[in-house]
Amino acid sequence: MTRLPVVADRFYPGDPTRLRQTLDELIPSVQDTRKIKAKAVIAPHAGYVYSGGVAGETFARVEIPETVIILGPNHHGHGGPVALGTEDWAMPMGKVAFAVDLAAAILKDSEVIDADNLAHKYEHSLEVQVPFLQYSQDTLAIVPIVVSHISLNQCRQAALEIVRAVKVYDRDVLMVASTDMTHYESRHNASIKDHLALKHILNLDPQGLYNTVVTNRISMCGVIPTTIILLAAMELGAVKAELVRYTDSGEASGDTSQVVGYAGLVIS
Repeated sequence: MTRLPVVADRFYPGDPTRLRQTLDELIPSVQDTRKIKAKAVIAPHAGYVYSGGVAGETFARVEIPETVIILGPNHHGHGGPVALGTEDWAMPMGKVAFAVDLAAAILKDSEVIDADNLAHKYEHSLEVQVPFLQYSQDTLAIVPIVVSHISLNQCRQAALEIVRAVKVYDRDVLMVASTDMTHYESRHNASIKDHLALKHILNLDPQGLYNTVVTNRISMCGVIPTTIILLAAMELGAVKAELVRYTDSGEASGDTSQVVGYAGLVIS
């Protein structure tokens, strides 16, 4: 079975030529010698006209290896709480393979991560990241994981299961957390709330991020994937988080009364 795109021609161009031209505009040209080997990237997942510039600038900072684990939130409620998709993906710029060996290592003796394709059928949060990865990596293989709201302890367990697999894998792995920030509040309120959350990411404080988002009712849809990725990256030796860019949908739409916030960060 192969997963087909669900938001091509809506969130991003479905025509491969137009998509590559769009990515040419969104991804700054950076010499390979200036790119870093990061543990993780945190990037937004809205339509490219709104958040593509943030995502492009963020992915341009890092080396994209052949194998990438992508975690995103479950917007539709289908499937299990932590659902690992096991299909190849048919994308406009070409097939993306399912990273079978790494996925098998993650699923082995897993307590919280399950093989589950239903959660991926209609979900856009992972799909919009893939063309940015393909742009720099022709032989991309992914482990896609869709996550619902789970407890902090379950986040810790999921992170440990990912780390355990990455450590025995014999190739470089990049982890990507897909998230938008505050939804449909004024630019002023969104910025205040989002920077409360971003402070904890920059401090490599996943517990603080989780608790702050819950306590302040910050509508950061990918807080769970971000928490898991932070926990995993730190366990794999990450010591630094850098904010590449923060903006909101008002930059493209001109409407600052109800915005969605977007942030791109690199964890190394």
